[in-house]
This record gives sequence, C-alpha cells and structure tokens, in this order.
Amino acid sequence: MPSDNLDITPLDEQTARTQMAALFRLAARERLHEGISNHFSYALSEDGQCFLMNPYGVHFSAMKASDMIVLDTANPPDLSDPKIDITAWSIHGAIHKVVPSARCLVHLHSQFATALVCLKNPDLPPIDQTSARFFNRLSWDIGFDGMGIGGEGERLASCLGNHNVLMMGAHGFLVAAQTPALAWDIAYHLERAAKNYITALSTGREVNILPANIAEKTAQQWEQYERDTNGYQMHLDAMMDVLDGGDDSYRH
Repeated sequence: MPSDNLDITPLDEQTARTQMAALFRLAARERLHEGISNHFSYALSEDGQCFLMNPYGVHFSAMKASDMIVLDTANPPDLSDPKIDITAWSIHGAIHKVVPSARCLVHLHSQFATALVCLKNPDLPPIDQTSARFFNRLSWDIGFDGMGIGGEGERLASCLGNHNVLMMGAHGFLVAAQTPALAWDIAYHLERAAKNYITALSTGREVNILPANIAEKTAQQWEQYERDTNGYQMHLDAMMDVLDGGDDSYRH
C-alpha cells in the first residue's frame, strides 16, 4: 500500500484507543454506521500481530477508548465470546497479518458507497474534485461470496493490492491506511464522492466525466496537499474538537 511520504509514526496504545474511539463517534455523527455492525482496527505492532478492534455489541455512538479490545493474530480468540464478531476477526485479523503496513482498517457499509458497489458497473468516475481524488486509486472485489468468514480475509487482502481503498461488491468498502486520521479522511471523502455521483445519476441526465489527465492531476494535487499540510490529521483533530465540545466520553 502506498505511504505517500506521510507522517506514519506509530501511535502509543492510549492515543490509538482515543483516536479510534473518536472514529466510531464520528461515523455515527456522519450517519456512516450500521449501529453495532462494522468494525475498525489499529495494529499496535509493526508486524500487525497485535491490534485493537471494537467489541461487538457497543453502538458506534457510545464507543469509548477503554472499550477497544486487543487481539493477537498468533492466538485466535474464543469465537464464542460475544464481544468477538467472527466476520470482523476473519477480515481484520487476516489483513493485519498479510498487509502489516495497513496499521488502520476502517470497514463500512455507508449508504452511498454501498449503493455504488451494488451497481452493475460499480466504477467511481471522476466527475468532480472529490471523486477525482480516487482516480486510479481504488481496488475492487466483485466476487462477493457471502459474509466474511473463513478465508475471506486473505482473499480481500490480495484484492487490496497497493491501494488504500477496497470497494467490496454487494458489501461496502474497506480503507487501509497508516493512521486513524488518514483512514477517516479517506472514508469521509469516499462517501462524499459516492454521494455526489449517485446524486448526479439520479437526475437521469448525462454525467460529465473529467478527462483522464485532469483527473490524475487532481488526484496528485490531493496527495501533495495532504503531504504539505498534514491535512488528514488536521481534519481528525478538528472533528475531535467538535466531539469534545459536546461529549468527550469517548476519551475514557
């Protein structure tokens, strides 16, 4: 997966717990969640062996730093534990093991991105500045074969390739990034891009697609901007300030 020369200093466990808990609250705030379903994770070790993940049964809007559980790919958990979602363990455990550079995984079934991957042609064409960010930067898995159990995680890891986003046909999407801030920024803008495209399609009018050279130029500008401004971290910090102004219990 690309590093894009971003600041990828690993987070200490408490900082990781706090930022990850914030991601859940933000996903609920932005209506990207499905209640207690979907999972985010962050690898505490460089080899991806030990990682934080949200427990099953806690609503995204109520997630706290202390709720996050530590899992170990070398010591599979007891899957009869009600806190462990077998699909989450299968997908996140496998990807952290196979792609250790993917420190943070965000998996969502958000409304517009999921609507997009349900189309016969699920491509996201560059129709505006936001969708152009993802031009030639998405991986695709259109081989949906039921819920993510068993060897599904290994297959998804192979589909991810060297991209940050895996669009999962008939399912949703998964972001693999080096930090929670980058994962959030990508997921947020991907949903916005999908919303813009689905909205444009809904008019029934012909959609104007940007020329490939302009789309690529724009995507590179996005990447340069993130490098120069640390914009993804600024985005998360600003959103955490918003959370703190209303309810900072996610930090505990």
